[in-house]
Amino acid sequence: MTASAFESALTARTDEMLEACTKCGKCVEVCPVIGPAGVNAEPEQVISGILDIVRTGSGPEASRAWAKGCVLTGDCITACNYGVNPRFLLAMARMKMAQDANEPRERRKKGVENFRLVADGSNVLARMQLSADELTRLGQKVSQRLESGSTVKPGERPDFVFYTGCNVLKTPHIALTALDIMDTLGVTYKVMGGPSHCCGIVQLRTGDAEVSGRVATNSLDKLAEGKTGVISWCASCHVQFTENTLPTIEKVRGSRPFEMTPFMLFLKTRFDDLRPLLRKPVPLKVALHKHPGIKGVVEAATELLQMVPGVELIDLHQPAVGLMSNFLNTLPEYKRGLYLAELEAAERAGVDALAAIYHPDHRDLCAHERDWPFKIVNVLDIVGESMGLSHADHFKRLKIMQDADAIVADCKDLIAANDVDPALARDMVVKAMLIDQPVPLGRPAA
Repeated sequence: MTASAFESALTARTDEMLEACTKCGKCVEVCPVIGPAGVNAEPEQVISGILDIVRTGSGPEASRAWAKGCVLTGDCITACNYGVNPRFLLAMARMKMAQDANEPRERRKKGVENFRLVADGSNVLARMQLSADELTRLGQKVSQRLESGSTVKPGERPDFVFYTGCNVLKTPHIALTALDIMDTLGVTYKVMGGPSHCCGIVQLRTGDAEVSGRVATNSLDKLAEGKTGVISWCASCHVQFTENTLPTIEKVRGSRPFEMTPFMLFLKTRFDDLRPLLRKPVPLKVALHKHPGIKGVVEAATELLQMVPGVELIDLHQPAVGLMSNFLNTLPEYKRGLYLAELEAAERAGVDALAAIYHPDHRDLCAHERDWPFKIVNVLDIVGESMGLSHADHFKRLKIMQDADAIVADCKDLIAANDVDPALARDMVVKAMLIDQPVPLGRPAA
């Protein structure tokens, strides 16, 4: 499929939604970030302005603020009674704003630069934590003994393709535990992900729809190997594929190459098989860090934790906002307030562990384990412990060090074995990891 065909189909889909939108404003009314984003206009005016931005690249400031401040919670999708996906329209508005702000050459340049940052971050941090065999298992290195990231013989089709996305490779213990669980359930899979299987979201954010479509289409054609479809880990990649790319390709080709299911919702289909495997009690009072952007995922994670013997699930009664924590970066003060309130609520509730679902949430929160009286874990850490599965959380251990030189020295053997440039690791990747701390470490003053 040519890039022009993809762009034409994307434009046609957008035009259909623009035509279907009645400008009722219900999507604006239910959005949880209207206040934090500084959207000061009537809902009908805000959504009307979004349609103007999508058509022309320009519109009123209140509408621009809403588009920029969108954290992809998804309440707007449920609120619409006319078959419109407002979250998709907001993505198209941001793309148009980026196109209006920069010439094509600059958009292309920014897309390349941002992609390299993602690639360097995921590749280097994975290689600072994993052996060659573990990298192979996650689809990042070809072994002579095993087709990269596959549990079937070469030429055979697995039940699923497990799509990691890029950034979960920074916290690889999460992805490895997911694979362990699928192994225990008897599911065959092939792992794909990392920069070589990009979803195209980085390029779309810079306004480069042509490259975004080309990259995403190439990845989708590779992913269409599973007999039953694709299991996705990353919520960002999931939305990019299921709301932006797959429907556009369907419009061009007449069908979708596969359906994509988030890992938690896949596990929900296997709860009857999983329940008897949760044998070991895990005596913890656990609070769940929640992002509801993909419908049903928080509910599935809640039910999964309740299945683990010994776990007492504590509701902190905190707001659940956004797709994943990194999407709250558009509103840093709001994000900082949400996180601090949750940490304080977890302490008041006397929890033993604050459990995140997604990898960006874990990266943001994990170093706080140093200063607060509870552990920071991933949901799969608890499930894996009950099943007798475990992988060391090296990312958390390294981030708690808070010293780039000490981190590089700690990982020197893997840096050498995996041919990582120590200077790149220290000056670009590790320092970026330490700077990425929405709530400063330490306890706030009373």
